[in-house]
Amino acid sequence: MTPAKTTSTRKTRGPKLPSSSKSTAKKSTPAKRTPAAPRIDSLPTNPFIHEVLDLASKQRSKAKKVEALQAYEHDSIKSVLIWNFNETVISLLPEGPVPYGDGEDQQLLNGSLSENLSREAAGGEAATRQDLQGQGRTSLRREWTKLYHFVKGGNDKLPGMRRENMFITILQQLHPREAEILVLVKDKLLTDKYDITKEIVAEAYPDIEWGNRS
Repeated sequence: MTPAKTTSTRKTRGPKLPSSSKSTAKKSTPAKRTPAAPRIDSLPTNPFIHEVLDLASKQRSKAKKVEALQAYEHDSIKSVLIWNFNETVISLLPEGPVPYGDGEDQQLLNGSLSENLSREAAGGEAATRQDLQGQGRTSLRREWTKLYHFVKGGNDKLPGMRRENMFITILQQLHPREAEILVLVKDKLLTDKYDITKEIVAEAYPDIEWGNRS
């Protein structure tokens, strides 16, 4: 008689369960938001060069300085910066302070005149003359095309005395802050007042060709 076969009763182990009934799933931590970079201040339409340079100069980072210059790009600003930072641009004017205007005349022009240029854009040049009490003042946005008279290779045949008188005349017609910029730039001393370097200018305006100007 054949003995009955015994059936093996091996237990199949199931997956090991956690000892605690609480879920062990990790909660996702929300990503930290990077604070947005502060926006640069806005200037009036057709700002004066000193307003643009003031804005760029007070920015703490190089990127923001570049952004400020790019936001208000104009050929007048580029011309002034080229004169200051391009070593091949040689001034034909005497170094040092330039006497022009008197105290009363300078006091009349204190403050920002950007609003006057904005009105001029809308109402013609007569609007600006009226706003400036009939003084017929101007800005570097108008006068920058005359700057070639004051550097080597621009108008070398112009007599020196006439060149200096022309420079003084322009200074007398400008806002005193813009006149101050021209006096600094002729001696390449713009960085004495403004925290702006050639490297920043080159990044802001990559179309500027440096060298071979004289």
